Amino acid sequence: MGCVHNIRVPAETSTWSIAELAAEYDVTLRTIRFYEDRGLLTPERRGTVRIYHPRDRVRLALILRGKRLGFTLDEIATIVDMYDREPGEEGQLVYLLNQITTRRAELEQRRRDIDETLAELAEVEARCQADLKTLRAR
Repeated sequence: MGCVHNIRVPAETSTWSIAELAAEYDVTLRTIRFYEDRGLLTPERRGTVRIYHPRDRVRLALILRGKRLGFTLDEIATIVDMYDREPGEEGQLVYLLNQITTRRAELEQRRRDIDETLAELAEVEARCQADLKTLRAR
């Protein structure tokens, strides 16, 4: 998923609206609100307006990267939250490396399963083609 220092944050202290973040990351407003409800994002509130700071933007990028890599929201929350508290970045990296190992093993097993299924399909297809050829030859 990557560490916070792998995500670019503008040097100035920019802020963003929910609509700006949604457009930038191509997600719905509902998705961002869902991450807020889960405690993954904590924008500043000014009345009914949400103000997102660089920390929120980085966290959103990490959440979305984690989702693309197949991590659950609970796993993502653990990784992202570790950066802000003990054991800090080192703990975050160790946990992330363990999760990567697990995820890689799962994906490699899926690949083996898919390859096996494709081979079985090819075998059944060849038999069906042969049987159809025999039937048509009669």
